[in-house]
Amino acid sequence: MKPVLLDTGVIVGLLDRGERLHRACAGAVQELKAPLITCEAVIAESCYLLRNLRGAPEAVIENIAAGIFQIPFQLSRESTCVKHALRKYRDRSIDLADACLICLADEFGTGEILTLDQDFAIYRWGKNKTFQMFPVPS
Repeated sequence: MKPVLLDTGVIVGLLDRGERLHRACAGAVQELKAPLITCEAVIAESCYLLRNLRGAPEAVIENIAAGIFQIPFQLSRESTCVKHALRKYRDRSIDLADACLICLADEFGTGEILTLDQDFAIYRWGKNKTFQMFPVPS
């Protein structure tokens, strides 16, 4: 089974019950029975955004320890790919986490991504493949 990429907004939505899209994020994570892969940049963003929600940063780390969020990405190994993505999408003000997720898509051969970020409708992976975004932002 191919893994599904996991972006910051979905982690925040999943762990913050006060988020407008909490139910959509929780439902998407439960519905997709695939491994969830991400990168440390996404984890750092998530912990930062959740820093004022008691126990949430720890819950992010607990999900990693339990193997629910997997981090197979290594920036030192993928630095050329990341640099290329940062240059290619500089006009969209791409951040490190998004660039790493594009490279993860290339590495694992999947464009399925749990995200709330509409930039993934613009970003391409592989030669020119589109991302399949879950949950669809509303």
